Amino acid sequence: MRKPRHRSRTVIAALAAAAVVGLAGCDASGGDKAAPHTTARPSPKPLWNSSPRSVAAVGDSITRGFDACTVLSDCPEVSWATGSDTTVDSLAVRLLGPAGAAAHSWNYAVTGARMSDLPGQMAQAARRGPELVTVMAGANDACRSSLSAMTPVDDFRTQFQEAMADLRKASPKTQVYVSSVPNLKRLWSQGRSSALGKEVWKLGICPSMLSDADAVDSAATQRRDDVQARVEAYNRVLKEVCAKDRRCRFDGNAVFDFRFGTDQLSHWDWFHPSRNGQARLAEIAYRAVTAKEPVA
Repeated sequence: MRKPRHRSRTVIAALAAAAVVGLAGCDASGGDKAAPHTTARPSPKPLWNSSPRSVAAVGDSITRGFDACTVLSDCPEVSWATGSDTTVDSLAVRLLGPAGAAAHSWNYAVTGARMSDLPGQMAQAARRGPELVTVMAGANDACRSSLSAMTPVDDFRTQFQEAMADLRKASPKTQVYVSSVPNLKRLWSQGRSSALGKEVWKLGICPSMLSDADAVDSAATQRRDDVQARVEAYNRVLKEVCAKDRRCRFDGNAVFDFRFGTDQLSHWDWFHPSRNGQARLAEIAYRAVTAKEPVA
């Protein structure tokens, strides 16, 4: 008797299904069949580029090299940020080389500038589309004719936030290096040993800290302490505002903590950095910009 055809078809189907299951089990257990090829995803590009290809500087007289070459004059060629002087070896030269710095660095700092001037300077810098902007501002906000004339801390914060916001709108990926405000009280302590320096101070350099340079009575001491406290508050603002921007690095108070000696001070006013002092500022900036991680 012949068996029904449908039974044969059932047996064949069962055998086929078993074969499929067997193959699937072999693959799942890592059998002889090679695993399918997958392409590894590239690591995300770090937000901070330690080798920027262009630099713009904003700020005040220190970044203009004031009193580093001649008395009461700017000398931008010795600027720590963008200068060409070989004895300074500026941040731009260290990053770009002499030719690169000459072609791709710009100095928009202005002697006497305060934080309220920074938004305008940032706007100028942003038009260049630099990969890095350096900021050194705040000394003139404390160096006023009197304590009451110093920039209030809240205003200082608002002005710095505005400058950063303006830069971000115009140039979202530009990195920012922010220097702390120098220790003005230490500069007074070092410079008061120079009779010439004290005479130049009388022309109006940082009167809130430097006036009556030899006075050490309680009123003069309290005045200098108040200026110093304002500088420290400004530095906290710079750190806090910068920390909210992923492409901003604060120097961790490295400039404030740097112990400027007489070799690092202008021998005309004994307050602004000399060529040697400018070189030390360039070193501090270069370490911060090229570090793998920001300073804590």
